[in-house]
Amino acid sequence: MTLLEDYYNAIEAARRLKIHPETVKRLCRQGDLPAIKLHNTWLIKRDILDNFAATYVPRRGARRRLLR
Repeated sequence: MTLLEDYYNAIEAARRLKIHPETVKRLCRQGDLPAIKLHNTWLIKRDILDNFAATYVPRRGARRRLLR
C-alpha cells in the first residue's frame, strides 16, 4: 500500500465529478473542496471526494456576450 493510494489528483477527481480539471483546481483554491497542495499537485482524499460528489451539482457559468 502506498501513501498516496487514498488520494485523487485533480485529473482523477475531474473524471469522477465529470467536470474540467481546472474547475476542480478552482474549487480547491476557493476551499469549496478540501484538498492539500503538494508541490504543484492538488490531492483530494478519497472519502472527502466521495462525500463532495454526492452533493455537488455543477453549475454552468453565464457566457459573456461580446459587445459590438
